[in-house]
Amino acid sequence: MEEENQTHIYQFILMGLSTKPEVQLFLAALFILTYISIIAGNLLILLVIRMNPHLHTPMYFFLGNLSFLDVCSSSVTVPKMLAGLLVKEKTISVHGCFTQLFFFISFTCAEIFLLSAMSYDRYVAICKPLHYTVIMNMRFCTQLAVSSWSGGSAYSLLHTLLASRLSFCRSNIIDHFFCDLPPLYKISCTDIFINILVVFTTGGLLGLVSLLVAFVSYSHIISAVLRIASTEGKHRAFSTCFAHLTVVIIFYGSLSFMYLRNTSSYQLVTDRGVSIVYTVITPLLNPLIYSLRNRDIKEAISKAFGKKA
Repeated sequence: MEEENQTHIYQFILMGLSTKPEVQLFLAALFILTYISIIAGNLLILLVIRMNPHLHTPMYFFLGNLSFLDVCSSSVTVPKMLAGLLVKEKTISVHGCFTQLFFFISFTCAEIFLLSAMSYDRYVAICKPLHYTVIMNMRFCTQLAVSSWSGGSAYSLLHTLLASRLSFCRSNIIDHFFCDLPPLYKISCTDIFINILVVFTTGGLLGLVSLLVAFVSYSHIISAVLRIASTEGKHRAFSTCFAHLTVVIIFYGSLSFMYLRNTSSYQLVTDRGVSIVYTVITPLLNPLIYSLRNRDIKEAISKAFGKKA
């Protein structure tokens, strides 16, 4: 009877980023500023795109979706992390944990799909400019965006349902700052072979195909850029391409490190740091690299604030 009762866990305890009060205060201040920057930067991009008719193009349509995804994904994890740092609210119900897990995986996976769509959009724009408006029509762009969101939800539902079948009789303490698959697998007393197999097969295939689309697209883009006569044009195009590729590599690399490896190699401190990369750093960098470096966006922001002034 005692063993049976141990499997009935109704809440988890999230250990968070640190147990030292002085470190917690510093981290709380840092991540409050970071979260405000994420929300403000991405909402600004959304507002500018919405208000400026000249930005109602496929490229900025995808940028708007990416900004909205970044707001959603960071809002799934950061507020709960801040609650643990500020008010020491470290508990989360089992249902709340799996709800957080579902939305986190859903938004993250949707961003993977969307980054692939954005790389394809840039490939068509640069390598097939005469056919751009025909290929990247609004109907096709909408289909790509809807497929990204729905594909992310379907992928997340698969892993959330598989994780929900696990029982937790070893411990209810999650050595992480949010509910994620690796730390849940770590405290599960159920055989996780099927879960790991599905993560490696579906996650590996998803990551490989998405990364392949991105790199093939940018390979063609770089090849086309090399044929540009203007040195300034080459420099600007290469700067943009490498900035985009940097985000893709950091985002995909950190996700691969977390999920496409044996759970026995899970290291608390290292993996918390890696998780911060794709939950906080990437949403913070995306507006800077994909949008605020863009001349049209900067001009639209200047005009918007100029009119208000």
